[in-house]
Amino acid sequence: MPLHDLLSRARVAILDGHAIEAGASEGAPALLRVLDAAAWLLADGEDSAPISLALRDRERRASTAIGDGVAVPHARVADIDECRAAFLRVEHPVDFEAADGKPVDLVLALLVPEHDVNAQLQRLAEIAERFADPEYRAALRKARDAGHLRQLLGGSGPDFLPCAA
Repeated sequence: MPLHDLLSRARVAILDGHAIEAGASEGAPALLRVLDAAAWLLADGEDSAPISLALRDRERRASTAIGDGVAVPHARVADIDECRAAFLRVEHPVDFEAADGKPVDLVLALLVPEHDVNAQLQRLAEIAERFADPEYRAALRKARDAGHLRQLLGGSGPDFLPCAA
């Protein structure tokens, strides 16, 4: 399944320090602020607290950083019927305790319906393969704005299609 099938136009963002500060709990570490911002994007205007909690819980168990400045925070959630993704480029890299020690500036957050374990594993493998390409990562880091990021992530229309679970 192409990456753009998981994203909507509103779920691609560039976060500067101010955006991270505004979207998270006061006094929370930068990592939690990024997860909260991802949850807010993934919530599609609904309450983001359960998504934030699920992402934070997963991150507490083990880092979702896959190396080279990329993290894929992910969770299975009971209250959704289709998988969702949000992409954030973080202007000030954040420590996700990656095995390679590199801070993260490219974050692809993924939600999968709770009952669909196979979809989660498949999507994670596809995402890891895509982000293993150093030229792709470099292009994402050089993108001038969120619209350019959407193009690089594969979106071509006015909005992207959700993936069916």
